[in-house]
Amino acid sequence: MEAFLFDLTGAAKGKWLDRDKALALDAKGLPIPLSVFAQDVWGCDVPAAGLAFGTGDPDGLCFPVAGRLVPMGEGVAQCFVAMRDALPDPRGALERVLARYAARGLTPVVAMELEFYLYRLEDGRPVPPDGMARRSDTLSTSALAAHADLFGAIFAAAAAMGIPADGMISEAGPGQFELNLRHRADALAAADDVLLLRRLVRALAMKAGLGATFMAKPYGAFSGSGMHIHASLLDAQGGLPFAKAGGGASDMLYYAVEGLLAAMPETMLAFAPHANSYRRFRPDAHAPLSASWGLDDRSAAVRVITGEAKATRIEHRISGADVNPYVALTAMLGAMLEGMDAGILPPPPQDPADPGEGRPLPVEWGAAIAAFAGSDRVARIFGERFRDILVACKQQDREAFLSHIDRFEYETYLGVV
Repeated sequence: MEAFLFDLTGAAKGKWLDRDKALALDAKGLPIPLSVFAQDVWGCDVPAAGLAFGTGDPDGLCFPVAGRLVPMGEGVAQCFVAMRDALPDPRGALERVLARYAARGLTPVVAMELEFYLYRLEDGRPVPPDGMARRSDTLSTSALAAHADLFGAIFAAAAAMGIPADGMISEAGPGQFELNLRHRADALAAADDVLLLRRLVRALAMKAGLGATFMAKPYGAFSGSGMHIHASLLDAQGGLPFAKAGGGASDMLYYAVEGLLAAMPETMLAFAPHANSYRRFRPDAHAPLSASWGLDDRSAAVRVITGEAKATRIEHRISGADVNPYVALTAMLGAMLEGMDAGILPPPPQDPADPGEGRPLPVEWGAAIAAFAGSDRVARIFGERFRDILVACKQQDREAFLSHIDRFEYETYLGVV
């Protein structure tokens, strides 16, 4: 059996176990070093995080997540596990924010829309799977039909794993698609779904002779891949506190919007964690450049959707598809909670004809890391220790990128300056 959890990047880490050890998981747990949550994107230890060195590199105990043991055929199974009471665990950070909602008698209801590209490799670089570099294939049913067998396999496997995938659409880029997940009144399970689904899509695409990537921007000339997050609330009686009795959005929803806007510049790293993440943020690219909101306005960072009470919700439109969903949801739900506690209404919505109102976002990686690192608000939402570990990991990632000079940079400057 393969037993695994997800690290800060969202990569699966774990062990292969024989039958007897697998059967003892529920009772004994699986020891995995705590430092698994303090690695850079390449899987190297991050000394500045203070987990792998000078501590003895102790283990934490992992136990199976209910309902996530899946037979894989031929006597093999996979088991998703989680580490209990581990401060650096991103899943634990989300659990702690959800406990704050529960203490107020509230339950977040969330759903994610996850974009990705199918590709094949040519000279070591990704190219569209059909060899055609069309600039847009939005909502094309022909593009879906071209991969009908693969998408059928994805939905069948997702259902077997308890992942509520319920729709697929063709997106703007060549070979780009979006998977929709149903709303869940269990934000922790919804975040699990995203990471399990990303792993599943990559594995099944490989069987079909293709690659699948959730990079935020795999092609410079084509659309980036985002992960839009929809959120509403239930109260202890099953009511819908984001909706007014007579229709429309309640003040509580607007307080949550203001919390998101206030926190957005400081929490940007949670929604754009990698060097490549920042390539999405360009004008007219459906990746907002400022902390703005609008009514049914897809150019805004926060879109307020009203209608019947159960459909009244917030859509957060900053995240790339490359995020760790535990971190992104913690940042989003934590900021909403701060806004609801403060009880401050947001400014008027932006004008869709003139988008970009609101505080500018740090759309450069170093600026986003610095804003996250220096934020008391981030410490309140995540805890100071978790904040510092994440910052140390991202700083090590960035230092490695800064030390690498690629061919284009040499071609541009070597014989000119």
